[in-house]
Amino acid sequence: MQKIVILGAGESGIGAALLASQKGYDVFVSDGGSIGERFKAELNNHSISFEENGHSESKILSADEIIKSPGIPEKAPIMKKVRNTGIPVISEIEFSFRYIGNSKVIAITGSNGKTTTTALTYHIFKHSGESCAMVGNIGYSFARQIAIEPKDIYVVEISSFQLDDIQSFRPKVAVITNITEDHLDRYDYKIENYIASKFKIIQNQTDEDVFIYNLDDSVTMNSISNYPIKSTQAPITMSRELSQGAYLTNAQMHLKWKEEEMKMSIEDFAIKGKHNQYNSMAASMAATALDIRKEKIREALQTFQSLEHRMEFVATIKGVDFVNDSKATNINSTWFALESMTKPVILILGGVDKGNDYNLLKEMMMEKVKAIVCLGIDNSKIHEAFKEIIPLIVDTESAEEAVKSAYHFANKGEVVLLSPACASFDLFKNYEDRGSQFKQAVRDL
Repeated sequence: MQKIVILGAGESGIGAALLASQKGYDVFVSDGGSIGERFKAELNNHSISFEENGHSESKILSADEIIKSPGIPEKAPIMKKVRNTGIPVISEIEFSFRYIGNSKVIAITGSNGKTTTTALTYHIFKHSGESCAMVGNIGYSFARQIAIEPKDIYVVEISSFQLDDIQSFRPKVAVITNITEDHLDRYDYKIENYIASKFKIIQNQTDEDVFIYNLDDSVTMNSISNYPIKSTQAPITMSRELSQGAYLTNAQMHLKWKEEEMKMSIEDFAIKGKHNQYNSMAASMAATALDIRKEKIREALQTFQSLEHRMEFVATIKGVDFVNDSKATNINSTWFALESMTKPVILILGGVDKGNDYNLLKEMMMEKVKAIVCLGIDNSKIHEAFKEIIPLIVDTESAEEAVKSAYHFANKGEVVLLSPACASFDLFKNYEDRGSQFKQAVRDL
């Protein structure tokens, strides 16, 4: 019996454990920290052995194969030892792919927009009556879905960390929404390493598969010639007409695929903002590539609800709007959020900085932002970047304090926007926790 060791016991690791156990492997789960009670109960119910708060090297290094959770960096001591032994290391995405049977995979990656694009793509397929699931970084892990309820189509949101450890993973449709500097701390602060990671999504594709990418994204276009593309290309753009792909002219989206064309006014899109027009084009193109009917795509784009923690309207209190964009964990996301604002903004910014270059926000800040409320343990970089252009910058250490300060600075007809441009781990469990605490604090005003 082959022995599989799973490092990390989050949703990804537990899903992999359930699937591996179901497929007859000898499974051992090891987590350097504590494992959540719900996950422990699942492991016990399925008689899967595990350890927490440390790694037993002898057990781990006797594995035939190791499934590494995306949160574990290569520089972790246990990973250095694993790499020295030469034991094959794969991601949960790679492991899951072995067991999809005849199902099709749409894989979506990118620095920004991937969650919205994934959710929108799933919404189109579900609306069309397809047997489909949304998995990966959003919802269930890919492995758990296959173990519990297999589907014909999997719409998978994939991070660069998950792509780092793939070998044979081959999506029928691959999407790169865009590439901006993000997570550079995990890639030796070299953007080319991060870019290479994103492009792994197409490395196993053939001419029977489809690759959707953004012609207007300079990082993607400056790098694309470095990677051999064997798949059929279906780019998206707002800058010109295409013979195949999706493009926007005169507030109309055109979808061209094979001999067909569909047109739709962007006024009919349920989600607004330029960045969401790109997301809508990418999702529509993915659905078109798998033969979803035009009418169904049109209806789905008109009925899609935006996601929690992504430009989510919370409330208007005495003429002040509150918007929760906690999912904005990098500079680019915050830039897009500000771009879509039409009223003066009090911006709640800060958290764990992943090597942010705040200069990229300066112009947008001057145009849109009246005051900054910092929400993080160390806000010195934010003060340094914006002290010359934003007269009002204050520090807070809780969602409640941040909301009260922002409300105090806001006048009727203005917006308090939580769009942190940073990870949340200094004060919160994750971005969902940060967004939920923000919403609660707004309700408590």
